[in-house]
Amino acid sequence: MSTVVHPGDSLTRRQRATYVLVLGALTALGPFTVDLYLPAFPQVEADLGVSVALVQLTLTATMIGFGFGQLIVGPWSDRIGRRLPLILATTVHVAASLAVALAPDVSWLLAARVLQGAGAAAGGVVAMAMVRDLFGGYPLVRMLSRLALVTGLAPVLAPLIGSQLLLVMPWRGLFGVLACYGVLVVVASWLLIVETLPPARRSDPGHSTLGERYRALFRDRIFVGVAIIGGFTFTGLFAYLSASSFLFQDVYGLDAQAYGIVFATNSIGVVIGVQVSSRLAKIVGPQWILSVSTAVLLTSAIAIVVLDQIGAGMWGTIVPLFFFITACGFGFPMVQVLALVNHGKEAGTAASLLGAMNFGLAGLLSPVVGIFGIDSATPMGVAMAIAASVAVLSLWFIVRPRTVPALSR
Repeated sequence: MSTVVHPGDSLTRRQRATYVLVLGALTALGPFTVDLYLPAFPQVEADLGVSVALVQLTLTATMIGFGFGQLIVGPWSDRIGRRLPLILATTVHVAASLAVALAPDVSWLLAARVLQGAGAAAGGVVAMAMVRDLFGGYPLVRMLSRLALVTGLAPVLAPLIGSQLLLVMPWRGLFGVLACYGVLVVVASWLLIVETLPPARRSDPGHSTLGERYRALFRDRIFVGVAIIGGFTFTGLFAYLSASSFLFQDVYGLDAQAYGIVFATNSIGVVIGVQVSSRLAKIVGPQWILSVSTAVLLTSAIAIVVLDQIGAGMWGTIVPLFFFITACGFGFPMVQVLALVNHGKEAGTAASLLGAMNFGLAGLLSPVVGIFGIDSATPMGVAMAIAASVAVLSLWFIVRPRTVPALSR
């Protein structure tokens, strides 16, 4: 007779599938909010009469809002439960999406994008916290790998979907689509998601106050190290995303639809990475999977710079990019597992810090590429290489793989 160790162990296969679908939709809301309009950057630039750097700043605004929003929603959900913060924050996202669609100038657009990012923050944070509420050990790896697949795939698929929507609507219409998506998420959360953090677990000794939860996290060297790895992996990915619309359309001459196909191809790499790494975690520790993925990140970024400098052209960028994004897929679920596995009592706060590092660092650092101009792949590749170097150093000098305990089964 099997023993139920975690609440999720008693869920039926159908119930688990429902959680995967709804929590996956929640997780995707943030990346879609950030990236759906990437193919529309040239349209935004022309419509509002602003510079490339200012258009990229709207991306930064969204990710900063997303990062700060997570810092609010995560601890809030540890204190009062998961459902109410999720529903209220996503409602804010819907209102902000409509405000973006009606923006008369770039100042309005920037303010609404910050608010939109903050509203979208609940999805990813609460989804991760709910999974940690329900699961532990290797079942936690399996569930987080499914969310990580969405986390890695959504930023890559969103521009493809956005490019196709641009065939039938102007750039403002994309934000009407996001508002509708937000409404669906609110309805699904209201009808299908039950509270996973009962009142008795909201006041555990040593974890009941925000200060106690933060201290528990910042005293954990492994959590700090993998949060840095996750943040700089996302920074490298978003350096690519923020520059790619201009690089592939203006420099390499692709139209919006061909640009979307490039993203679709790269999405295969994310799928491969997440699926393979979640299976490898049965026999190889997550920290050792990260040791390979971070090395591939650095090697691929360097290859982009070298191939661009010797005149290899568009294919000299596309091929190493595929390996870079595949390595992101390998790393995402392992970062989440190592960050959350020992922090079930402050899962919301842990997820919020992880997300704030991911999107906050990416929002602040990735648009620097635009400042140096996007007339070749080299500035993008250099930014990706620097981010990957920090991830490698964090793994070996902060996390220290040999000191990480094995996962329970």
